[in-house]
Amino acid sequence: MLFLYLFILAGVSLLLYMYIEAHRNRVIHDSIKIAKLPKSFENFKIFFISDVHKREVSEKIIKESGKADLVVIGGDLVEKGVSMKKVEDNIKRLSTIGPVFFVWGNNDYDVDTKQLAFTIENEGATILDNTNVSIKRNNDCLDLVGVNDTSLGFASLKDALKECQTSCRILISHNPDISKQINGEDNIRLVLTGHTHGGQIRVGPFGIAKRGGWYEELTHTLLVSNGYGATHLPLRLGAPSQTHLITLTR
Repeated sequence: MLFLYLFILAGVSLLLYMYIEAHRNRVIHDSIKIAKLPKSFENFKIFFISDVHKREVSEKIIKESGKADLVVIGGDLVEKGVSMKKVEDNIKRLSTIGPVFFVWGNNDYDVDTKQLAFTIENEGATILDNTNVSIKRNNDCLDLVGVNDTSLGFASLKDALKECQTSCRILISHNPDISKQINGEDNIRLVLTGHTHGGQIRVGPFGIAKRGGWYEELTHTLLVSNGYGATHLPLRLGAPSQTHLITLTR
């Protein structure tokens, strides 16, 4: 009987721990060297958050991040059942960090996309849908490139790169699979992604999806974020919730 009680206690404790891991408010601070980064962009800061899903962005994250030059939402801002009021509130909070840019993720298509796009843009955020913008700082500039969701077949890297003006490009994609399409001529130096949730529930090295972290690819540096929210079950193990404050260096 004692063994049964201990087993139940251990199970409840594990579930509680997994729930806490799925609701952490962490900002990971990273300094990343970027090839051909223009001189004026030394110490340029990007706040990156992906896979918000049903969560409300915590004031704790806003305070810890402070100010950044850009805020990037890497897709899955919502999922089925998330209200546009929550979207408004989340973007308002993120906008206090810096100007907000958004790319589509697969779960963003669970809601009315026209309504979602209107809500995002009405709050002053910019949607990068197989498009790019030139970010200027002093006399220098770099290109911020965003693709639509890869898993749904909506991504077009070719279209996204049209009219890029510089040889230093940062690509935002919900799905890290876009990394396989990049070649040296694309001049993409940094790729920021989410989607995998880091596997969400991992047992040691084993997980159902790509582990979160930084990867050095042949032509670029790739970030796969664990993401901020969770899907299906609000539980995580071995892949805690996270956001990122990334400082670019030359």
